[in-house]
Amino acid sequence: MHMDSRDRNNKGYRGSFTRSFFFAFEGLLFVLRTERNIKFHLVIALMMIGLSLYFDITKVEWMILFLVIGGMFVIEIINTAIENVVDLVTEEFHPLAKTAKDVAASAALVFACISVIIGVILFGPYIMGYL
Repeated sequence: MHMDSRDRNNKGYRGSFTRSFFFAFEGLLFVLRTERNIKFHLVIALMMIGLSLYFDITKVEWMILFLVIGGMFVIEIINTAIENVVDLVTEEFHPLAKTAKDVAASAALVFACISVIIGVILFGPYIMGYL
């Protein structure tokens, strides 16, 4: 059986390394255009970067900050992917579909809570020293 290599939905599709970046960028743009939560996280991330510039944080603190920001974006992107796959599989209400979506969303909630705690630990001393 011949598989059309131009159709990226074929299971045998491998495509070029460069095209895989294009598809990944397409996915990122989709999430940025359609997901309210990712926009909220983007605003918070920009505020935290601004705060970091103001307080002149250390290199290690920058690494922690970017790991937390990146982690939050990755989890939101995966959450969106899971929600879309569930919607693709069933349009009707199904308890397992609800559970899958709720569990994916809970991962984002847990990481967001951890991010707040890390933010308090990271910025708390700077803010207290400023007061």
